[in-house]
Amino acid sequence: MGATCDVCFHHCKLKNGAWGLCRARKNEDGKIVCKNYGHITSMALDPIEKKPLKMFCQGSKILSVGSYGCNLRCPFCQNHEISMVGQEDIGIKYISPKELVNEALYYEKMGNIGIAFTYNEPLISWEYVLDTSRLLHEQNMKSVLVTNGTVSLSIMEKLLPYIDAMNIDLKGFRDEYYKRLGGSLDAVKDVIKCAATACHVELTTLIVPNENDSLKQMEEEAKWIALVNDTIPLHITRFFPRYNMQDREATDVKRIHELKAVAERYLKNVFVGNC
Repeated sequence: MGATCDVCFHHCKLKNGAWGLCRARKNEDGKIVCKNYGHITSMALDPIEKKPLKMFCQGSKILSVGSYGCNLRCPFCQNHEISMVGQEDIGIKYISPKELVNEALYYEKMGNIGIAFTYNEPLISWEYVLDTSRLLHEQNMKSVLVTNGTVSLSIMEKLLPYIDAMNIDLKGFRDEYYKRLGGSLDAVKDVIKCAATACHVELTTLIVPNENDSLKQMEEEAKWIALVNDTIPLHITRFFPRYNMQDREATDVKRIHELKAVAERYLKNVFVGNC
């Protein structure tokens, strides 16, 4: 029996037993099932600024957790060992939402304020994010998403009452660039607009040489962000050769600062990363 996944714009049409593009959702007897629910591959207590979140609970720490799978195919992915694989390719440990919240509470004495869902794309297992975030709020702890923002608005609206902060990748400002990454610029823009009305939002743009490093593109991006809210922090981040994109040099630091200067014409909070 066929079924269509409605988590993101891909709308994967899956035959019985087939996996979605994200490698985390599967058609089982006509029902789309989240197969990486609670399957944790990575966990670390990080400074909040590493997410990066520059203007949210500064100086605190957060328990960062990740699973496997992603609904984009970025050739420069820094976490490709977990984001570009399925459950058969990597070691996993099942941790229930309650167990994960207890872990977060354990680290509270070390400055932990909650949980950041990160490393791979957390929204392909949005049910786990939702169940855990509800429990976190019961314990007065924070829930943070680090995401590519490629998710349906109906799911985002379910999550937002329980999300305190998000860092959303805005990978560029050209439709054709997003398509090469397997994504949709319009879908991400819609999520940014939706999230910005409900929680703290920061954005990150990784600057890849000869891909999205034009001053004109940054000006268009910054203008659009300012229309949403000119106080949204934007992180302009330096690229280093990774994964399937090791055929070019790291982004020139001078170019990063030129892009920052352009963005600052329109935005009040612009930061550089990896410089």
